[in-house]
Amino acid sequence: MQPSASPYEERLTAPRSWWLISFLVGVSFALILLPFGTLPLLGGLAGGTAAAAVAASSYGSIRIRVVGDALIAGEAKIPVAALGEAEILDPEEARAWRTYKADTRAFMLLRAYIPTALRVQVTDPADPTPYLYLSTREPERLVAALESARAATARDAG
Repeated sequence: MQPSASPYEERLTAPRSWWLISFLVGVSFALILLPFGTLPLLGGLAGGTAAAAVAASSYGSIRIRVVGDALIAGEAKIPVAALGEAEILDPEEARAWRTYKADTRAFMLLRAYIPTALRVQVTDPADPTPYLYLSTREPERLVAALESARAATARDAG
């Protein structure tokens, strides 16, 4: 697999406010355990904060990459040859495509806290997925990387 001419990698990290919420979850656990003494209170604070932070971290650890001739979005790996036109979605249009315009067969890598997205048509006739919906903070860079990978694949094939 050849590296793409314009490499792309993005981690869809959770917003900073989620880390504050993780701490507040720990405080609530500490308050629940307050009647049992100081040690359970500290254990609740540490354990509750850690559990909430692990949940926030795992939700925000998903990545979108263009590697060689493939788009890797979370667990999905799609060859760029099977992808068609990519449409950059502004916040209003992204909201529409993840709600009332959404197709239940679509692959959606969706993070509601990221306002912009990219919708990429799937052109493979054997694949029932009509399009990919990818939440991304940098849709222009992702489109450029996909086009670059597509061009490199065509150049290598021809």
